[in-house]
Amino acid sequence: MTPDDILKGLYEETMVGNAPAVLELTNQGLQMGMTPDDILFEALIPSLEEVGARFERGDYFVPEMLIAGKAMSGALDILRPLLAQTGAETVGTFVMGTVKGDVHDIGKNLVNIMLEGAGFHVIDLGVQCPPEKFIAAIEEHKPDIVGMSAFLTTTMPMFKANINAIEKAGLRDQVIIMVGGAPVTQEYATACGADGYAADAATAVRRAKELLAARRSA
Repeated sequence: MTPDDILKGLYEETMVGNAPAVLELTNQGLQMGMTPDDILFEALIPSLEEVGARFERGDYFVPEMLIAGKAMSGALDILRPLLAQTGAETVGTFVMGTVKGDVHDIGKNLVNIMLEGAGFHVIDLGVQCPPEKFIAAIEEHKPDIVGMSAFLTTTMPMFKANINAIEKAGLRDQVIIMVGGAPVTQEYATACGADGYAADAATAVRRAKELLAARRSA
């Protein structure tokens, strides 16, 4: 197998969510002397971007996105420490959590995988996160972006409560805040004071990059 065969295989097997094949090809590529950067940026990320594009066109649905994300996350487990050793540039730091009162995490986890794939350093706070937890994470990790997820209409008001608490702590200007989840809309995100909203994982990554670029150029 040539490096090109490996990259082509990784692209195709990630797309269909074949986790064992993605793992095997990643290991083979590394044994052949391919760099973690090549594997990530020449195959895995383009594949996941294509999955996102297909989702937006309505050709793929949530289950397909989830299995593709899972397949990639196995490869990321191997590549992450190697990328850290090479000092690969991260795009930015992203703190993510599901709000207090809500235990749903499938969507959040998928966004995390896609963010990592796109080069973000992701700190996952898990589910049931009260305002104090977000504040402590901002103080500790100095993230560029904080993401909040809610799956229930009853927990959506926590966005506003969290943002108010972050403001009260004097940290609001330091971070971009993004919100999302099944019942959330752009209108709701704007009303609760968030900087960004995304309806799905692929859009979340694109929006995060846009918001970060806008802030850095300002």
